[in-house]
Amino acid sequence: MNKIIYGAMSLFPVLALAQNNAAGSLGKVEELVRAAGRILQLLIPMAFALAIIYFFYGVAKYIGNASDPKSKDEGKSIMIGGIIGIAVMASVYGLVAYLQNSIGITNNPTTITVPTVTITP
Repeated sequence: MNKIIYGAMSLFPVLALAQNNAAGSLGKVEELVRAAGRILQLLIPMAFALAIIYFFYGVAKYIGNASDPKSKDEGKSIMIGGIIGIAVMASVYGLVAYLQNSIGITNNPTTITVPTVTITP
């Protein structure tokens, strides 16, 4: 029961922001989204680099310990994990780019169009 109460209480800031957004001003939320976007733009290439380094670590382990079958198998599994990681990240990156293009979302950080709803009585 306490988890439900704490979970509901965690949504209270969202309700406070809803009032700010209703007035037509995004304010701090817009800054937060932009900051998160900048952080993701830095993290994505680092994740690709780490997956490539992990793959080459597996290659080095596979070649360096070619006489030991256990280390050789471990190097092979590391290489397979690195390849799977690279493939998954590239697929997700491509899927997001495809969806952005099909929906019409641009990567222009200077313009954010806020949808509006008009309710007629």
